[in-house]
Amino acid sequence: MDFSYNEEQRQVRDMVREFAQREVAPHIQEWDQKMEYHPEVLYKMGELGILGIPVPERYGGGGFDYVSFALACEELEAVDTFLRVVLSVHVGLNSLTLHQWATEEQKQKWLKPQAEGTKLSTFGLTEPGAGSDAGNIQTRAVRDGDDYVLNGEKAWISLANTADHMLVFATLDPSQKHRGLAAFVVERGMEGLTTGSFHGKLGVRAGDTGWIAFNNVRVPAENMIGEEGEGFKIAMSAIDQGRFTVAAGAVGLIRASLEASTRYCHEREAFGQEIGQFQLVKQMIAKMVAGLESSRLLVMQAAELKNRGDRNTRETSLAKWVACDHAFNAANDAIQIHGAFGYSSEYPVERYMRNARGAVIYEGTREIHQLLQGDYALGYRVDRPLRNPQPPAQAWESQPASTG
Repeated sequence: MDFSYNEEQRQVRDMVREFAQREVAPHIQEWDQKMEYHPEVLYKMGELGILGIPVPERYGGGGFDYVSFALACEELEAVDTFLRVVLSVHVGLNSLTLHQWATEEQKQKWLKPQAEGTKLSTFGLTEPGAGSDAGNIQTRAVRDGDDYVLNGEKAWISLANTADHMLVFATLDPSQKHRGLAAFVVERGMEGLTTGSFHGKLGVRAGDTGWIAFNNVRVPAENMIGEEGEGFKIAMSAIDQGRFTVAAGAVGLIRASLEASTRYCHEREAFGQEIGQFQLVKQMIAKMVAGLESSRLLVMQAAELKNRGDRNTRETSLAKWVACDHAFNAANDAIQIHGAFGYSSEYPVERYMRNARGAVIYEGTREIHQLLQGDYALGYRVDRPLRNPQPPAQAWESQPASTG
């Protein structure tokens, strides 16, 4: 295997790194402390093409592969998690799902402006009473002539108050559980649609997280993505993309924790020597290195499968679980290395730990991923081909996609 990056991948990485360091790094401590959200940053990302990195050029994107996409997520989260969250919901969960499941007309209407960065999007699956149990969704969609009427509420939605387009999941028949779900694009401004913010979050304080409520929202039938009853399949394929971005971002957070810790080890002295000379500190640094390298390799394994268009649910789940656990442990050890200073906002490591904690929950809890991996190993779970296989990265698009 070739573990080096090609020129295009390095260019994407360097461009995203330069943007994040220039536009966000000097301000993020203040934004996080004040819980300030700055949506103008998102539009700057759009202008640079960051919001369309893995989307084919014919739909307004950059046409880069999933390795490039992973590197972009890593660089953004190395500065702050709220930046990577934008790629997760706007690109991973929404745009790439439209690329896989939407009709050509729907792609031109919604995917193209999203990839170009002129419209922002999000993903509405989670509800106050339905997270991991997606089959228990209560948001209802009832056919009425040429429309579907939606009623219900979504919770913990990133970009809830910013997104122009929302990929929303609702049940057509609650008795059918996951077999009764359907997916719709809901547009801001539709009558009966309201959104609001959650306050007092432990982490990702510089991001927009909130709720979406539907009160007799009439959605045209042509806004349905896929077919009636395919909503669960669409949601699960979307989550494969979202989990990939979370795993790739976690690599950036591990790296940021390691860099902050090694820097502090050389700055801080105790008992007449740099604290990096102490064996137990070296042990914590070594664990970060092991977590960084192993997590990155798992992410790149998933990226390679995505580049080929192969089913990657197992590999992406493993990358998400392992990388997010390592990110939290790395941030926790980084605080320990910084001692009392790590417990304050004077250094960024306390923010890293608060941000890392959320990723152990969203996009599938640690426990869900452990169950998935156990089921795969025991043969209780076997992936079936999707009706719509995941399109490969653009560089491979001329070749037939394998369904895995």
